[in-house]
Amino acid sequence: MKIAVAVDGSENALRAAKHAVMLAQYLPGANLEIIYVQDYSKAKDERLLSQSPESLSLKREQKVQPILEYAREAGVNARSTMLKGNPSLEIIKYVNAEKIDKLVIGSRGLNAFQEMVLGSVSHKVLKHVDCPVTVVK
Repeated sequence: MKIAVAVDGSENALRAAKHAVMLAQYLPGANLEIIYVQDYSKAKDERLLSQSPESLSLKREQKVQPILEYAREAGVNARSTMLKGNPSLEIIKYVNAEKIDKLVIGSRGLNAFQEMVLGSVSHKVLKHVDCPVTVVK
């Protein structure tokens, strides 16, 4: 079984990741995919704060690495995938293309203002992916 969790570094994403790891522990042979989308609209702000493209990549990797370690400690086979673009669109395309069996996603990410104006990533993803979705609060 292929389980995916979408993360963005928020507390809700961390809770979603822990839930996904727990699911994978109870399903023999399950593989966990940790999806992180580099949002172009945030990239400009991140670049201003970072000193180089390498340090920007390192900061993004640091959001995923603790989840990979947590999964490995729990005995779950996990890997990460970095995507670029609009988070909701990229998650939908990836999950549907990779035939993911179960997606876990946090209910709210890092940008509450954008969520109010554009609608939440989790809501958009929930409506358009071809697999069952668990939204973690």
